[in-house]
Amino acid sequence: MEEEIQKCVDLLLAGKVILYPTDTIWGLGCDATNETAVRRIFEIKRRQESRSLLILLDKADKLPLYVKKIPLIAWDLLAITERPTTYIYPTAYNLPQCMIPADGSIAIRIVQNPFCQQLIRALDRPLVSTSANISGHASPATYSEIAPEIFQSADHTVPESFANSTDFKPSRIIKFTDDYNFTVIRE
Repeated sequence: MEEEIQKCVDLLLAGKVILYPTDTIWGLGCDATNETAVRRIFEIKRRQESRSLLILLDKADKLPLYVKKIPLIAWDLLAITERPTTYIYPTAYNLPQCMIPADGSIAIRIVQNPFCQQLIRALDRPLVSTSANISGHASPATYSEIAPEIFQSADHTVPESFANSTDFKPSRIIKFTDDYNFTVIRE
């Protein structure tokens, strides 16, 4: 695994896009702090920049690096979260402007997949994660469902053997509305 992680880190630091397994479905990813790489993700997916992307972090204590004000309830929810859940925080920063939608928010998931955790730790930056599909098309539940066009667009594909998800569905999405309240966007 170390060799694959180092290969991915080298590519990500060079502004490349990878196709990789997450704790949910297969994703397209890049260094979330590299604006050129982020824009390339939008191009590959044929997605409007007004539609935001999410980032993955390996642990919750990195949240203050990318969220100015973390709602108080967030820490309680993160402590009890068992299934893959993406939280939308209201005050993003330290990310390229194209990562931050007009409302200033950022969607972040603390990833549970061991490969992703080690990759993010080695990269020492957040990783963009978006479903491995063209916008408007169904998200591929498994490696075999990824469109050839996506394989061709990525600079590197992590071997299928690194996937360990058994759920194969997008994460739950929760949006914080203030320090004590939230809305479930997708169950």
